Amino acid sequence: MQMSRRARRIIATGGLIGIMLLGGCGQQSPAGKQPPPEVAIVEIKAEKVSITTELPGRISAYFVAEVRPQVGGIIQRRLFQEGSDVRAGEVLYQIDPAIYQAAYASTRATLARAEANVTSIRYRAERYKELVAIRAVSQQDYDDVTAALKQAEADVEAGKAALEAARINLAYTQVKAPISGRIGKSSVTIGALVTASQPMALATIQQIDPAYVDVTQSSTSLLRLQQSMAKGTLKRDSANRAKVRLILEDNTLYPLDGALQFQDVTVDPTTGSYLLRIIFPNPKRVLLPGMYARAILEEGANEQAILVPQQSVNRDPKGNPTALIVDAKGKVQQRMLKLDRTIGDKWLVSSGLVPGDRVIIEGVQKVKPGISVKSVPFYANGKNNGGQDRNTAPSTTELN
Repeated sequence: MQMSRRARRIIATGGLIGIMLLGGCGQQSPAGKQPPPEVAIVEIKAEKVSITTELPGRISAYFVAEVRPQVGGIIQRRLFQEGSDVRAGEVLYQIDPAIYQAAYASTRATLARAEANVTSIRYRAERYKELVAIRAVSQQDYDDVTAALKQAEADVEAGKAALEAARINLAYTQVKAPISGRIGKSSVTIGALVTASQPMALATIQQIDPAYVDVTQSSTSLLRLQQSMAKGTLKRDSANRAKVRLILEDNTLYPLDGALQFQDVTVDPTTGSYLLRIIFPNPKRVLLPGMYARAILEEGANEQAILVPQQSVNRDPKGNPTALIVDAKGKVQQRMLKLDRTIGDKWLVSSGLVPGDRVIIEGVQKVKPGISVKSVPFYANGKNNGGQDRNTAPSTTELN
């Protein structure tokens, strides 16, 4: 009886082991290998993108005029409010005009004396002309009076010029605005002594509507842009215009677009860059001279651009960019890339990929070139074709 119980235990244990072995064999593939790993891929398609460049710069005034006196004297009045808008020709300062009024009056009297003198000599010359014809006076006397007349006429012209200079100096006692714009603080007060063409400006006027934004761009970028335009990969509109947007210091986008005014013809040898000047309308005076800003320059449009997500690009030990693709046979291949720039969260690829290539986005860590894989479409929201979340669904395709 005891032997019978032991035999039954042995038989039961053997049957359980056999069932477990059969179950384990049923989970293996017929060839005894694990299924190929699953990767998420994106099929490359050529698309049209706008090529932009972000450049740092400073805002400068459209016109700048430093107000300086043209004559010396004491400031009697200041006729503007600091920080206000002034018009061209508006009187800003009044210099004491007393000595200039006296000089003007003296010069006018000198001119009147010269004009009276020339009248007397002219009459004498006319009489001598008649008398020399009948030999009543000598030819020498006639020549002398003719020369005296010309000298008197020259004195009149000199007097007129001196009177005009005195009038100009008198007018300069009113210091006027050379341009329209916004005037800053005054560097002098009433009672201050100023001199002609002094180095210190009395005030500065700036016209800031429109306003300039001066940015710098490397000469390498210019050469690359010219090559792209020559190859036809980069195109501009029919007017060949370059629109520009502006990002202010607080990272807000300026609401009005600007236009490229000109680019400098000289490259700075110390920095390897050249100047670009952009003009922006500034009706609300938001842009102030000296402010820092970032200009987004639209270089053109690439109608056959190849874009890949940044997460699909890796680097080899030498730092060269690479990407893994799935070929027509379902095997992984490595491609060496040449990258141009980032556009959003993607790389713009210059060479290495063509439309139709299937680039691996997810699963790069568990594959290598030459092995077979199972590819599924990549979805940015993490959903696969079956609607299940790829990030939470249990994976049965990872390599052991």
